[in-house]
Amino acid sequence: MRESVVGMGVVGAGSIGIRAALMHLSLSDVQDRVRLAAVCDPVPGRASAAKEQYGVGAAYETYKELLNDENVDAVTLCSPIGLHYQQALQAIEAGKHVHFNKTMTTTLSEADEVIAKAKEKNVKLVASPGMMLYPANQRARRLMLEGALGQLAWALTGASGVGTYHLHEGVRSGNDVLSNINPTWYFRRPGGGPQYDVTVYCLHILTGIVGPAKRVTGMSGLLLPEREFRGEKFTCDMDDNTFLMLDFGDSFFAYAYGAVIGRATNGFQPNIYGTDNSIVDMKFNDLDLTEPSNLMPHHVGEHANMGERHVFEDMMQLVDWIREDKPTIASAEHARHIIEIIDKGYQAARTGRTQELVTTFETIPLEALAELPA
Repeated sequence: MRESVVGMGVVGAGSIGIRAALMHLSLSDVQDRVRLAAVCDPVPGRASAAKEQYGVGAAYETYKELLNDENVDAVTLCSPIGLHYQQALQAIEAGKHVHFNKTMTTTLSEADEVIAKAKEKNVKLVASPGMMLYPANQRARRLMLEGALGQLAWALTGASGVGTYHLHEGVRSGNDVLSNINPTWYFRRPGGGPQYDVTVYCLHILTGIVGPAKRVTGMSGLLLPEREFRGEKFTCDMDDNTFLMLDFGDSFFAYAYGAVIGRATNGFQPNIYGTDNSIVDMKFNDLDLTEPSNLMPHHVGEHANMGERHVFEDMMQLVDWIREDKPTIASAEHARHIIEIIDKGYQAARTGRTQELVTTFETIPLEALAELPA
């Protein structure tokens, strides 16, 4: 690098691009480590408007122009999920480090190729969601590793209702180019649906706590083939109602859902049941695992109270890795395992056959975990 400040290119000035990248990375407290070098968006005028509002170095309508900018050291892919695979390969070929908003890719074969190409080109990859950076999730893993739960029996995790949320976000209800962002891609193939959008959080937490799964089966379908955005109907073709069963070995099973409506768990957090004790709503008996603090390392100052701060954290994990050669637990390998679960979960639903999982990832060892509350 030319200097100690990482030049970040923001790919897509949509909802995540604005709330996770531009808002956070434009604050004064991070300018000694990272600067907004460039932003690109294919919607005419959107990148230029973002450049002016957030003090970005350059604005482009094409991704190619951004990758050709020598001030860009790394990119954060804030584009629709179905574009991540090809955009990642292009960034790696250009020698740019990559942060992925969830998910990294949509299939296992794509994830394998991206990881292999990055190793070949010596490019660093950080993949959201880095949910094991939350102290509460680390405390849950500590309890599991120390045997406080006894033998693991079953777990429950999942999320629902996000389709309605995306249709009514504040960045979609205005009339200017930064507030009229169309969300319809969330409901279409290849990257739409609740599995890639929100169940991915739940699966990262569950596997981060208990380790990688071994098999997956499930059922999946499209419940609502038509929705409405700002008075106009649009068609949906991506499954919006998916239910998976995971086998972790030793007769320990988990149920994971990405549904249109209804909730069996709190937020993205799993309930984990053992023969001696359980973790329910992030409580171990009367011990609240979110206390005294459940902030990630870079959640300081204004960032701690801003939206999408967990995504900002993952970006800063990449920045630290580039500047200090400090790898992160928000790894591409963990993301690949979750992608395999989702990918093969859909295969299981289509074929009616349980699918074997072949990937794994490095789990957090006991000595590196957050301590339990006193």
